[in-house]
Amino acid sequence: MPLDILPGNPNPVGASLDSDGVTNFALYSQNAEAVDLCLFEPGENGEPDRETARIRLSHCTNDVFHVGVGGLKEGQLYGYRVHGRWNPVSGEYFNPAKLLLDPRARAINGATEWHETMAACRFIEPKQIQTSNSAPHLTKSVLLADRPYDWEGVEKPGTAMEDSVLYEVHVKGFTQLHPAVPEAIRGTYAGLASEASLKYLTELGITAVQLLPVHHRLDDDFLLAKGLVNYWGYNSIGFFAPEARYSSAGTRGEQVAEFRDMVKAMHRAGIEVILDVVYNHTGESSPLGPTCCFRGVDNQVYYTLDPKHPQYYHDVTGTGSTVNVPHPATLAMVMDSLRYWSEEMGVDGFRFDLAVAVAREPRGFFPDAAFFKAVQQDPVLSKVKMIAEPWDLGDHGYQVGGFPIGWSELNGRYRDSVRQFWKGDRRVLGEFAARITGSEDIFHHSGRGPAASVNFITSHDGFPLADLVAYNDKHNEANGEGNRDGDNHNLSWNHGAEGHTDETEIIELRARQRRNFLATVFLSQGAPFLLGGDERVRSQGGNNNAYCQDNEINWFQWTDLDPDAEAQVEFVRQLIAFRKRHPILRKRTFFSGQAVHGGGFLDTHWFDLTAKTISDSAWHADRAGAFALIIHREAADHGTKGSFARERESLLLIFSARHREQTVNLPGNAGTQWTLVIDTALDNGFTAEPKPQAKSGNRIKLLDRHLQVWTTLDELDSADIVTKSAPIDPMELIDT
Repeated sequence: MPLDILPGNPNPVGASLDSDGVTNFALYSQNAEAVDLCLFEPGENGEPDRETARIRLSHCTNDVFHVGVGGLKEGQLYGYRVHGRWNPVSGEYFNPAKLLLDPRARAINGATEWHETMAACRFIEPKQIQTSNSAPHLTKSVLLADRPYDWEGVEKPGTAMEDSVLYEVHVKGFTQLHPAVPEAIRGTYAGLASEASLKYLTELGITAVQLLPVHHRLDDDFLLAKGLVNYWGYNSIGFFAPEARYSSAGTRGEQVAEFRDMVKAMHRAGIEVILDVVYNHTGESSPLGPTCCFRGVDNQVYYTLDPKHPQYYHDVTGTGSTVNVPHPATLAMVMDSLRYWSEEMGVDGFRFDLAVAVAREPRGFFPDAAFFKAVQQDPVLSKVKMIAEPWDLGDHGYQVGGFPIGWSELNGRYRDSVRQFWKGDRRVLGEFAARITGSEDIFHHSGRGPAASVNFITSHDGFPLADLVAYNDKHNEANGEGNRDGDNHNLSWNHGAEGHTDETEIIELRARQRRNFLATVFLSQGAPFLLGGDERVRSQGGNNNAYCQDNEINWFQWTDLDPDAEAQVEFVRQLIAFRKRHPILRKRTFFSGQAVHGGGFLDTHWFDLTAKTISDSAWHADRAGAFALIIHREAADHGTKGSFARERESLLLIFSARHREQTVNLPGNAGTQWTLVIDTALDNGFTAEPKPQAKSGNRIKLLDRHLQVWTTLDELDSADIVTKSAPIDPMELIDT
């Protein structure tokens, strides 16, 4: 059908189809000389998409090229060709032979993979322009109409950060092998929102799923050549478009509706959705990589160039490029992308990959960077969860604790100190104590509380928990890089055998250590973060960099779960429930070490195993750590009819990372009655009824590498001050 060509408007940037059937195309490029819009019809029987029209964006306003086109319908495929100077020495890589995706496309029609025609340069110096047409091999942007989505009155859960339980998971890997998920939707957004998935997550007690990247990505040539893919997805090429390969409904816009349906189902179940976003680099990599979007639109705007050699990038990400977020147009794109995912797609928060890179400016990284200011003043984004991976690979790139108010951070110091403690390293007790009580030394200076610390032991990047206690060394041979990839500094310990073993003693110790790690996370102040599958004893066979493995190495196994794994799932479920029942584990402010409400109880009191207050020298003793900690809470409650009650709660946490049995004197005020609730020596980690009880002063025995939690919860009425507690029922371990 004939098309009506109109001048169009510079705003909004992107492609907008209005109710009159006119589409406004607007593309920002500060340095381009001309822009062509290319329209396509999908190819049939495996043939490439067919170009049907090429339209010059003849108007340019404030560096925005624009045109209006009447007669297009939703689902129209399109791309751009951008004309300008080819001068690599100055960082200009315009090449109209390369079809480009719209940086603001809200859908892209299918998986995007490297093809040699996407290279803008020949692989020689000086860089020579490569003139082959990339259009037959590049996926296309998809035109979508601006229509409201029906959320059916389902609201966002709005869980406070300190009350959150974060669960990191891959959209595909979670359900790809799930027998209770219909086969047609396994590995998709719909599969993640299926009844079976939601039942598992809600029964476990998860409050938020943190999804590995779902922005549309590009697969690298070197991986495709080895039969691998960029499975994790840290190779974004579309900051507004959900990855099409996770759609069961279609790729001409259907993926957008399916993603929203998933978010709505999660919210209906009380679960938040947090996206792992990669605004620090893109799938275009170095100048010799594929040119399919940002580099071809305006390399000098979208990427940070080396000031001395602008033909190269200033790379602080290790991927070949760094996104130039401080540039006003790039910053506007990132902010619009975040706002779009929050408002239009319904997500509840973001975890920023290599977040230091996003906030770097010419003067370096500072908490008052333009990006942080933009977020803080934004009426939408200032209210959503913002989680930083607080490091990059540049100078002074490790910035744990350096982010401003409103941000939480993945606490790498927590991860390392907890690993060191349970491995039995010496001189780590003081560090460990600071981490499990919220890392006040790291976050207090910026005016933040314990919830600024996202506490984790494992994440997608590294060993899962099962491998952390089963391997001393990485085993990444399946990645095809000669085991050179992946981190060599894992702070792992195989407990006497590398990988699989039939030795009962080692198997039991590994299981206890897994329970020690899991219990530590959920007993710590801050926001607990669980790598999806750790509760199921999921192993990657020693691979600590499984980014390219779209197979059973990463996929969840749902059948034939052994008893050890079944017990661990139940242990995690009960840990989460225990945390939710005890507000003392979810404090908004740091412990003070002072008396609570003048009642004579300290909010924290640290003891050695003889029930004496830990001495200053003991914090840095040259031996594996072992200690007891009492945390106390006393909350006033004004009840009905003027009555007054005070809830008094104390938890006794006992940690021993020593390699032999220990005798412990239970601390506490005279007559304090303790009830044992968590014991990592037990297969499921929680004591059964009747629960063992003891008084302060009683002596108990701990195994090597052992954690216990004892509790007392007294509800006192001001009229009779009667302690409502059960009588002592000593267990076998207690030596009176």
